[in-house]
Amino acid sequence: MIGDYILEIAYLIASVLYIFGLKMMSDPKTAKNGNLWAAVGMTVAIVATIFLYMDSEGKHLHNLPWIGGGIAIGSVLGYLMAKRVQMTDMPQMVSLFNGMGGACAAIIGLIEFPHYAHNPESSFLILLTIYAGVVIGSTSFAGSMIAFLKLNGNLNKDIRLPFYNVMNTGLIIAAVGLTICLAGGHIHANVDMWVYILLGLSLAYGVLFVLPIGGADMPVVISLLNSFTGMAAAFGGFLYGNMAMLTGGILVGSAGTILTVVMCNAMNRSLSAVIFGAFGTGGAAAAAVGDGKQKSYKQTSPSDLAVLLNYSSKVIIVPGYGLAVAQAQHVVHELESILSSRGVEVKYAIHPVAGRMPGHMNVLLAESNVDYDRLVEMEDINPEFSTCDVVLVLGANDVVNPAAKEDPSSPIYGMPILNVEDAKHTVINKRSMSVGYAGIDNDLFYRDKSSMLFGDAKKVLTELVSELKAL
Repeated sequence: MIGDYILEIAYLIASVLYIFGLKMMSDPKTAKNGNLWAAVGMTVAIVATIFLYMDSEGKHLHNLPWIGGGIAIGSVLGYLMAKRVQMTDMPQMVSLFNGMGGACAAIIGLIEFPHYAHNPESSFLILLTIYAGVVIGSTSFAGSMIAFLKLNGNLNKDIRLPFYNVMNTGLIIAAVGLTICLAGGHIHANVDMWVYILLGLSLAYGVLFVLPIGGADMPVVISLLNSFTGMAAAFGGFLYGNMAMLTGGILVGSAGTILTVVMCNAMNRSLSAVIFGAFGTGGAAAAAVGDGKQKSYKQTSPSDLAVLLNYSSKVIIVPGYGLAVAQAQHVVHELESILSSRGVEVKYAIHPVAGRMPGHMNVLLAESNVDYDRLVEMEDINPEFSTCDVVLVLGANDVVNPAAKEDPSSPIYGMPILNVEDAKHTVINKRSMSVGYAGIDNDLFYRDKSSMLFGDAKKVLTELVSELKAL
């Protein structure tokens, strides 16, 4: 029928929009438009499915009022959450939305398995697709919810159960084994009960998978869970023969996987090390002691720093999570503008895992309309620190910690960092001397060329801007 052809064309258009949108998201200058293109593609796919899809009996979708009501409620809630979310809460929102995607994929499997599990003509591949969607989707949902609670501060303590690796390995082996048995038709009695047992195993694995992982590894975990959700969605697309859903799932899954690899490389850690040997989640700072003696640090003030910046030729700003917490992105842009107007070269050094999610600092600074050309990735900015007069570190900690290069016993040893200590002067803004998200002290604070500038980033930067204007 002509409707089927129009539907397939609509799915093709949606898939092309997904691909172009994802491509545009790879560049900060086009990322916003890329997001819009992908959203238009999703709208095309949804509208086409609602009005053009027909089942094998030639019937269109029914219960349209319920479908429309669900879309309306979800759209309003999503819009309000996206508009009201603070930049500090963006990682939590990403985890929450990702978890909802995983839950939807799992629900698809739970709804569809009765139609196929009790049909002797159902193929192994179809059943495997359904059960794999349940396993991966529910794992992504449970893991994302734990990540949300960790990022939101509801789970601050390290929780690592005895024989954790054994338990996790046992759960995943049981889930995979049960999936194969169900798909292969080796279980004939109480199939429904065993499917829900599979769901329980997957949810438990998702919880235990993320529960012990430390905050410093959260960017990796978020991207990995994102890839899980994409895979689960792709299984749903394969089950329904929906090319738009299949393409979207494949794109999300592959992009999440690639991003996970990039994050691991940025930390010089294998994925297994992230999952089974996570960093700590931080906490109160221990006394900084070296060779039995209390370490000392120098302290500076906004007025002294203003003079130093005013007579500098090149300044590099290193944004971190503390900048997001203080919501100081607009003030730092004002600082940059003042310095630039006085002939000072200003750049931002972006570490791949700075913040609590991939690209967190890029999004934060884009919100304050910072010129994209000033955002420089770690590999490109590191050679420039030696030619820099002042490095201003704003709330970053672990990504500038020299222990990553100098202390083989450190849990972050081997992780590439920003070489801020190569600059003539390094000024670190923090609220206190507390440790970072990885839970370890930072020897950079006690170096001869380093100075501490204590206080809330927004308050400190506001004072700094005022001092600069007065010069």
